[in-house]
Amino acid sequence: MDKKHTKHTNLVKKHNDNFAPNEVAILGTKCGVITDLVNEVSKRLSKYNLGYFDASHAKDVEQNTLSEYTFHHKGNLQLNTTAIVNKYEQRLQFYNHDFVFINGNHYQGAKQILILDDEKEASVKKRLDQLTNIQFIIKLNEDSVYFDCLLERFPNIKNSTSYTINEIDKISNHIHNLIKENIAPVKGLVLIGGKSTRMGRDKSELVYYKKPQKEHVKELLENNNLETFYSVRGSSTYSETTNEIPDTFLNLGPFGGICSAFQKDPNSAWLVIATDLPFVNNHLIQLLLQKRNPSKVATAIKGKNKEFPEPLITIYEPKAYRKLLAYLAQGYSCPRKMLINSEVEIIEIDDGLIRNINTPEEFEQVKREINS
Repeated sequence: MDKKHTKHTNLVKKHNDNFAPNEVAILGTKCGVITDLVNEVSKRLSKYNLGYFDASHAKDVEQNTLSEYTFHHKGNLQLNTTAIVNKYEQRLQFYNHDFVFINGNHYQGAKQILILDDEKEASVKKRLDQLTNIQFIIKLNEDSVYFDCLLERFPNIKNSTSYTINEIDKISNHIHNLIKENIAPVKGLVLIGGKSTRMGRDKSELVYYKKPQKEHVKELLENNNLETFYSVRGSSTYSETTNEIPDTFLNLGPFGGICSAFQKDPNSAWLVIATDLPFVNNHLIQLLLQKRNPSKVATAIKGKNKEFPEPLITIYEPKAYRKLLAYLAQGYSCPRKMLINSEVEIIEIDDGLIRNINTPEEFEQVKREINS
């Protein structure tokens, strides 16, 4: 039997809605009402990275010939661009957002919130085909009615969850749950592909706790209910039996191992840990998981007396993948450089817990300390 020819490599796709990883279109009323609602909800969900996708209502706008970026010292950016709407470009632009609100009067979202406005029956009727996944209903008034066209298309729509427009806390809580539903699961990645040049032998095979350190670290992660994989060099295929992820980004050290894990599964966060940190214990793994902030690019450990975070005991969120690739495109393959220039949750701990072991002398010293 002839094998079917495939033109493109079969890569695991990053989950996206139409324009963003997680989005909801709000439609059924005036654009000003939608914008006001988004602003009020956003105030209550400010711990998340939120976006709003709308269309300009300006008339007779001249085409831009220059993209303008106007920065304010507090971090605000005003942007005028020559770009047009393109779902693939928008997905890149909205990559870092935990949730994107869409003005559904202009663009179709994968999920929808329908506002019942008695004056907008014709508008809703025109957009019935856009109502594919209604999350809940908002009534502009207590006595807002369900239009006949809605009842015909969705016979059970009156059983849908509904709120009035002034129940902002309840609406915000419902949207909060939509955000939490989309938070990525965490998987474990044990880096064992290092050259161990200074140690003179494979650091992942060193025994501190009656078994090779790679097995000890893997058990630490698995004991915290994380599906865990080894990041390896030199293997040509992924092995289900050994849970190995071979480097597909070659000769980049830990950076390549992290990117290779994301290439395998871009929809999970990865708790990355090296095998040359023998004082990392179960308490520290639990602390990292408890303090995880999925709205940031990563959650990282930093020694109290250290200047920078430790990139090799860090939870990298799915949004970190694009950041890593962007740094690679600039010629940088240091995960720490990405961390210190990004929005990262930092957990400060005693320096000794992340003591790095690199030489035979350090190994013997640490073994004595552990045994004593």
